[in-house]
Amino acid sequence: MKTVLVVAAHTDDEALGCSGTIARHVAEGDAVHVVFMTDGVSSRGISYGDVADERRSTAAQACSILGVRSFQNFNFPDNRMDSISLLGITQTIETEVNRIQPDVIYTNHIGDLNVDHHMTHKAVMTACRPQPGHSVKEVYAFEVLSSTEWQSPGVLPFMPNVYVDITAFMETKRKVLAVYQGEMRLPPHSRSIENILRLNQLRGNSVGLEYAEAFMIVRQIR
Repeated sequence: MKTVLVVAAHTDDEALGCSGTIARHVAEGDAVHVVFMTDGVSSRGISYGDVADERRSTAAQACSILGVRSFQNFNFPDNRMDSISLLGITQTIETEVNRIQPDVIYTNHIGDLNVDHHMTHKAVMTACRPQPGHSVKEVYAFEVLSSTEWQSPGVLPFMPNVYVDITAFMETKRKVLAVYQGEMRLPPHSRSIENILRLNQLRGNSVGLEYAEAFMIVRQIR
């Protein structure tokens, strides 16, 4: 059994980027934990309290559907994580890594347009410096539609080199995306449920599968 930690900048990043893979890990008997760095809504200039509570409730529903062992919501400023010291973010992630002792971590891609994704990735890598006896042996970056593909051309592009077959878990992914319906958009927006599933079909078809989620290996120790 593996212990897996998903470190996501926002509630819904895990749904878009790796919910099929989470469902597969759970089905295979692995223990999956999820950490959200921000509430995902406080930058929107709307009444904060009720909306933030609703978003946390939505994340809890998504995690319940996926069957994760635990999830934690931190309160770093949404879309302003670059206003916080990298040290402060790193120390928060270090605490979770030390508590959970994961073998595998999934996190946002460093080259995403969204600054919170960038900061989350940097903090994960800082927290997971490969010191003797460190639990983390594998780190993977996932893609998030409406951020990963919107970055300026040539800026740290997402170049997948790991594909996880999620064909058997697409119904679970659909359910999780539906829970986040308020964050989804109508086609032809990049972050529509239809487009997310098309991306999974494209990633799968590119390696001879029906559906897959794609990742970049950041580190793998064998």
